[in-house]
Amino acid sequence: MSRTVLFQSLVISVLLLKTITMSEEELLSVDYEVYGRVQGVFFRKYTQSEGKKLGLVGWVQNTQAGTVQGQLQGPALKVRKMQEWLRSTGSPQSRISKAEFNNEKTIDKLDFKDFRVVH
Repeated sequence: MSRTVLFQSLVISVLLLKTITMSEEELLSVDYEVYGRVQGVFFRKYTQSEGKKLGLVGWVQNTQAGTVQGQLQGPALKVRKMQEWLRSTGSPQSRISKAEFNNEKTIDKLDFKDFRVVH
């Protein structure tokens, strides 16, 4: 293999690694609201537990409309995993009809120190 081809391969590999690393380290913040049978089924507790397991920070609370809402912050890939969990898994007794995500933005630093259940 020529030096030029080897060098080009190395540059491409470094660029790909940098792109992957940047997207993994990019911090996201997103608001969410989950609809369905999500109150009285330990949804907030399971959401807090899953968020902590993924290394996310934020909060979760019941609404008077019978939904659960909150905010997630953390590395982009972990936020995406949590969004999928909110969309499709939830607590064992919950029945999720839909999950909405709004105000997604890249942030420089986390606004919270942990993941809390708000009453």
